[in-house]
Amino acid sequence: MTLMKKEMDFTKMDGLIPAVIQDYQTNEVLMIGFMNEEAYQKTLETGRVWYWSRTRNKLWNKGETSGNFQNVKEIFVDCDDDSLLIKVEQVGGITCHTGNRTCFFTKI
Repeated sequence: MTLMKKEMDFTKMDGLIPAVIQDYQTNEVLMIGFMNEEAYQKTLETGRVWYWSRTRNKLWNKGETSGNFQNVKEIFVDCDDDSLLIKVEQVGGITCHTGNRTCFFTKI
């Protein structure tokens, strides 16, 4: 898959942009992560989603330890060029570190 590069605005949140991750078939929201410019570039280059871990202070590829990778199907940018909606194929079926399919499983 070839992904077109779009210049993003990484200046508003200390070099990060939020990425909403959605299942490309069901439209279920799986998670929200953050990307720095390097994670964004690696996502475009590899077709798999990369993030910047704010707690570990490092770049990480979703699935690198669990095998539950996120293959990019489509990427949409918001009107201010500072947020992404990424539609993915969730390989392995589990997104959340808790073992749930989505990080949004607690209703309030």
